[in-house]
Amino acid sequence: MPELPEVEVVRRGLERWVAHRTVAEAEVLHPRAVRRHIAGAEDFTHRLKGRRVGVPSRRGKYLWLPLEGTGQSVLAHLGMSGQLLVQPHTAVDEKHLRVRVRFTDALDTELRFVDQRTFGGLSLHESTSEGLPDVIAHIARDPLDPLFDDDAFHRALRRKRTTIKRALLDQSLISGVGNIYADEALWRARIHYERPTETFTRPRSQLLLDHVRDVMNAALAVGGTSFDSLYVDVNGESGYFDRSLDAYGREDLPCRRCGTPIRRRPWMNRSSYFCPRCQRAPRPS
Repeated sequence: MPELPEVEVVRRGLERWVAHRTVAEAEVLHPRAVRRHIAGAEDFTHRLKGRRVGVPSRRGKYLWLPLEGTGQSVLAHLGMSGQLLVQPHTAVDEKHLRVRVRFTDALDTELRFVDQRTFGGLSLHESTSEGLPDVIAHIARDPLDPLFDDDAFHRALRRKRTTIKRALLDQSLISGVGNIYADEALWRARIHYERPTETFTRPRSQLLLDHVRDVMNAALAVGGTSFDSLYVDVNGESGYFDRSLDAYGREDLPCRRCGTPIRRRPWMNRSSYFCPRCQRAPRPS
């Protein structure tokens, strides 16, 4: 599942290639791609036609295209295999092409939504006063947002009475962090994923936030993390941060700090990767 860096890479590509263009027509090739648009595919394409796309925006893992002058936005949910690609009109259709958007200008490119597993989709929503699609108004700010409140995060973290990795993945507390970057930030901060949140001091919370930001910015610099061909940017290029991962996916490989083999443990139908020496497990209470 794409996390903040991967979604931000896509957003930046859309800002370059799609912003301020007017939709000539939209075509839905698979109804599941717009299943979250309750009014249906025909209504979705009708509402897009003739609309000018504003600057693409993002909060956490969520990406949307504002439609200027309408108070509405197209929310893009990438799911596990969704791709937003900018392609020449003459490019051969992708096998799993689900939605096509053409524009009125003379540029020889169109926007395509491709989704192999059809878990993702596009939908049109009313925008809040803050400019967010109303269905994601409850999502917290992400750690790269200039308005993210570090002190408020610390206070909320202490109140959660849970474990730290669960808290990092709670999108109502902090958005954009998924399994990969949670493991990476916790490794950098030398914190075990099961550490209780009520034990966090303000300096420890700040240390963890700093590492979350550092690892996300490092991933952004190289296009995000790609383990297969399903995550790509708008030009179809993969990211390279998988080569720099310190914990995630490195089971039995030596810790880059101390040499102890990295361990993997089942966790909430996923996996947690950690160094048993650098990230000591909390003592049972």
